[in-house]
Amino acid sequence: MRTFSPKPDDITRAWHVVDADGLVLGRMATEVANLLRGKHKPIFAPHVDTGDHVIVVNAAKVVLTAGKAEKEVEYRHSGYPGGLKAQGLSALLAARPEEVVRKAVRGMLPRNRLGRQQLTKLKVYAGPDHPHEAQMPEALELPGARARA
Repeated sequence: MRTFSPKPDDITRAWHVVDADGLVLGRMATEVANLLRGKHKPIFAPHVDTGDHVIVVNAAKVVLTAGKAEKEVEYRHSGYPGGLKAQGLSALLAARPEEVVRKAVRGMLPRNRLGRQQLTKLKVYAGPDHPHEAQMPEALELPGARARA
């Protein structure tokens, strides 16, 4: 028996909507990264992009546990000498919540051109609305990522 390697014709991409309201950031990001990679499919291969499209809505209502909002610092660099910018995670969550979710998912994808290609299938929105209704996305529940009350 030969090892199965998925061809482009074998890949079917679904669209999923994740409502991040009340979800823990890291736990949600792992589930989203697995969907983007296609690890939930029987035809998964680590060298082929077999994943689905994921839309994350209500990114501004994501939950950070253990005081990470005050402790964590996000860095970015302009590319010029002395161009390192540091910003607290709580300030970044208030200003650009989409970026917080995108960076969390990006850190859980491969660090190569395949990971960058998979990240293009992630769409993040701060509010409850998104412009992808034509793709008929199905709602995805992540009970394991729900914050404990």
